[in-house]
Amino acid sequence: MAARGLAVVSDDSALAAAVDAAIAARPDVAAKIRDGKSNAIGVLVGDVMKATRGRADAARAHELILERLG
Repeated sequence: MAARGLAVVSDDSALAAAVDAAIAARPDVAAKIRDGKSNAIGVLVGDVMKATRGRADAARAHELILERLG
């Protein structure tokens, strides 16, 4: 899997960079999440997945987004 580039990205430093970029790119969505609209987090998780070409650990990305916006 690693040879094909299919390994899951679960390294916090790599994910944190993608999470920070997703939050910076969509401040309106971040504001909704801060206001308690947890459905909006899917947009940011999607952006992280897109940035990592689908290799991010979505559950860990979700946790990091909540930590950043908590």
